[in-house]
Amino acid sequence: MPITPTERIWMDGELVPWGEANVHILTHALHYGYGVFEGIRAYATAQGPAVFRLSDHIERLFNSAKMLLIDVPFSFDQIVEATKETVRVNKIDSCYIRPIIYTGYGEMGLNPMPCPINVSIAVWPWGTYLGDEGIEHGVRLKVSSWQRHDPNAIPPAVKATGMYINSSLAKIEALKAGYDEAVLLSPQGYISECTGENIFVVKDGRIITPPVSAGALEGITQKSIFAIARDLGVEVQTGNILRSDLYVCEEAFLSGTAAEVVPIRSVDDREIGEPGPITRKIQETFFATVKGEVDRYKDWLEHVGT
Repeated sequence: MPITPTERIWMDGELVPWGEANVHILTHALHYGYGVFEGIRAYATAQGPAVFRLSDHIERLFNSAKMLLIDVPFSFDQIVEATKETVRVNKIDSCYIRPIIYTGYGEMGLNPMPCPINVSIAVWPWGTYLGDEGIEHGVRLKVSSWQRHDPNAIPPAVKATGMYINSSLAKIEALKAGYDEAVLLSPQGYISECTGENIFVVKDGRIITPPVSAGALEGITQKSIFAIARDLGVEVQTGNILRSDLYVCEEAFLSGTAAEVVPIRSVDDREIGEPGPITRKIQETFFATVKGEVDRYKDWLEHVGT
């Protein structure tokens, strides 16, 4: 989706004009993909812009950095406040937020340890990732020929920049074949996740989603779905899923920061159909939550202030 520029980007402790937020062509992360990032959304609420589960996202960002042995030159609290400041300064009610920590300019080669570490936070308006039609009626999925990496190749708990080449290959394949999104399988043949979303199936009235051991990222929106489902009286569990389970499930849907909550209409041309009652109720509760309309989950929203 095209990027709509805003006024300022936070870079290493300073707010710089959007057009001046540049890096050197020999920046280490550009060549080797050594960095970690988060995708976060801020939503318009009656009390002003609020970031959805901001602290949870920044905690995962720091955990990703730790797993890659990246020493972040800012504290957790500094990055949380910098995120809020960047939203405030750009004066937008709702936006996508991209914090990134990466190896910078000054060293080259496969050893990232001598490299300086840079941190940036950008925000911009971003619409529905998989389209309004997808939100309303569901998306068409294709099981990719590309496989999710083995957990002992790249840890799936890390949200690292370079590992998303895997997702891009699967995404391109699906789009060129006429589908909306791709499903990746684990090396063992189980459903892992989509290119940027966790996947859920409904079977016998229960929600099932793949475990981290199948290569799925432990999603923050996924955790929210767990809580919403249980409060609605729907059993939810993690467990291995086969592609055949997708073909014959009662309902299926995706969740992620960019995609939010999206029904699945079909997989490999096997029709699931219009969103079912469990999917629709979870979807409705999620969107009410991010607008600050559900008291039970108001602590998930961190207001940016003025």
